[in-house]
Amino acid sequence: MLPGGEATRRRTEGVHFTSEKCGLVVCASNGKNGRLMADEITLVAEARTDARGSRPAGRLRRSGRVPAVVYGLETDTMEVSVPARELNHILAGGANVLITLKVGGDDALTLARQVQRHPTKGELLHVDFIRVRTDVAVSAEVPLHLTGEPAGVKDGGVLEQLVFQVPIEAKPQDIPHELEADISHLEIGSQLRFEEITLPPGVEATLEPDTLVAQVAAPRVAEEPEAVEGEEGVEGEAPAEGEAPAAEGGDAPAAESGGAET
Repeated sequence: MLPGGEATRRRTEGVHFTSEKCGLVVCASNGKNGRLMADEITLVAEARTDARGSRPAGRLRRSGRVPAVVYGLETDTMEVSVPARELNHILAGGANVLITLKVGGDDALTLARQVQRHPTKGELLHVDFIRVRTDVAVSAEVPLHLTGEPAGVKDGGVLEQLVFQVPIEAKPQDIPHELEADISHLEIGSQLRFEEITLPPGVEATLEPDTLVAQVAAPRVAEEPEAVEGEEGVEGEAPAEGEAPAAEGGDAPAAESGGAET
C-alpha cells in the first residue's frame, strides 16, 4: 500500500494501486519471477495561477506542495505544483524514474531534472520536469555500484573508486536505476577500466573505454624518520683529549714560556 492512499482495485494479472486523493497513481504487474515490477507512475499536478516569486512559492511548500515547471519537445513551458510527499516517494527510486504528469486533461511523459532541496533540511524546493518520448534517446547519469570484496582488500590493500556516476544515452524506458560492476577479482595493484563493465541492452555510455573506474592500492606504511648524525661544534660537546677548555667569556689561556725570565 502506498503512503497516503489505499489500494482500491486488484486484478488477476497484476495489481493496480490507486490514490487519486494523494495525487499518485502507480500501476504494477507481477514479473516472471513473481517480483512486483513498476509499469507506470502517474503524478497529478496542478497548474499554477498565482504570481511568481518567493512568497507564493513559500505558501505552496507550507501547504505540502512543490513548485515545478514542465518543458521540452518544443512545447510551451508550463508552471505547476505537485504533492511533495508523493514526489519524495517517487524520487526515492532514483532520479531516472519515468513520471506521467496529469495536468487537467493533459498527460505528459516526463523525467525529473534539476531537483532542488534545502541544504540542511533536505526538503524539496523546486523541480524541473522535462518532457520525453519513448522512441527518442535522452541523456542521463546513472549511479555506479561496486559489488563484491576485492581479493586485494582481504590482503590489506585499499579500494579506491574513481567513478561514481556514469553518463549514458538511452530511451527513457531503457534507463537503468544503477549500473553494477563486480570487483571481487581485483588484487593489490589491479585496476578496473570502464570497458570491462557490461551495459544493459539499449544503453550507450559517453565515458572513454579506458577510463579508470576503481583500483586496489597497496597499503601505505608510515616511514620512520632517519637518524641525524651529530655535527661538530655542538654546544656541550666534550673537548678532545689534550685540549684545554676555553674559559667562559674569554679566550683560552696562553701557553707557558719554555725559558726563565732574564
